[in-house]
Amino acid sequence: MIPDKLPDTRNLGVLLRSIVSVNLLAFLFAISASDSFASGVQRFVENAALLEPSLLLVLAVLASLRNVLANLSYSQGVAASVVLAVFTSLLVRKGVADLYPANVFAYIRAGGSALCLSFGLFGYFRLRGRALSPLLAEARLQALQARIRPHFLFNSLNAVLSLIRSQPRKAEQALEDLADLFRVFMAENRDLVPLAREVSLAGQYLGIEGLRLGERLQMEWHTERMPADAMVPPLILQPLLENAVLHGIEPSITPGIISINIFCTRDELHIDIRNPYFREGGDHHAGNKMAMGNIRERLRLHFDAEANLKTMVGTDYYQVHLTLPYRPAKDARHDHNTPTLPRR
Repeated sequence: MIPDKLPDTRNLGVLLRSIVSVNLLAFLFAISASDSFASGVQRFVENAALLEPSLLLVLAVLASLRNVLANLSYSQGVAASVVLAVFTSLLVRKGVADLYPANVFAYIRAGGSALCLSFGLFGYFRLRGRALSPLLAEARLQALQARIRPHFLFNSLNAVLSLIRSQPRKAEQALEDLADLFRVFMAENRDLVPLAREVSLAGQYLGIEGLRLGERLQMEWHTERMPADAMVPPLILQPLLENAVLHGIEPSITPGIISINIFCTRDELHIDIRNPYFREGGDHHAGNKMAMGNIRERLRLHFDAEANLKTMVGTDYYQVHLTLPYRPAKDARHDHNTPTLPRR
């Protein structure tokens, strides 16, 4: 079982779920404690004047201390977060005492509400994380099955065999790259990995495909603004490039260009992949569904509502655009240097 982790209080999905959950509970409490629905709504609106500032400030404090809390064990992190939530709520209650006079029972009520709501939210996110754990494992298995395609292995081995006598060093390098690829395919691939590793892996994959496709496979890398230390789900580039080769390069006898543009703006990581598109006799969408669905699922599991994948079909191109939150690796320098890539 995957160990329990504190919810990421900088994640948009976590923030929205927290705000909606707390307000829904406050609304239900106001309705149940009132004689009529109208009076319950009025009571909720009045309570919101105290609830919303406290809730937003608590979330802001937890978000600002996210890295500190993440270094604690799960139980320690929960305890520290609850203490911060209660303390912050009491400070807010004291700050609005001039507008809303309070006695000792008002402070007890504010602290008690923060205590109960905090434990309730952490319990909810813990159950949600455990419920999603099997989905993450299933997504990993699906990724493994989708990545190890027999035709790629057979084609790669045939390409290597054709080079053994004429270019033994090139054949040896290709076998090493193939071994590296399958080592990653067979790994657990559960945690986020540095983007530099994914780009390097993608370069190895395209190098192997280039052995059999030759000049038909042309690459354009635009990684001048790529944050190499960004953390991304493993095997997120290779399946997209495999689809680009399968549907954009193989159907044509003329050279085709796969363009890869990776950059970071406003704490968002963007990955854009474009390949040729042939409308005649192609089942591009059917062939792409497995990879796209799998990547969307893994983005949702890792980043919730903060990441998305979009596709676009032009007159002669197919484009995939991924948007992820920029999460630098812990203890890593913000190195934006580009890894060495194969150029054709």
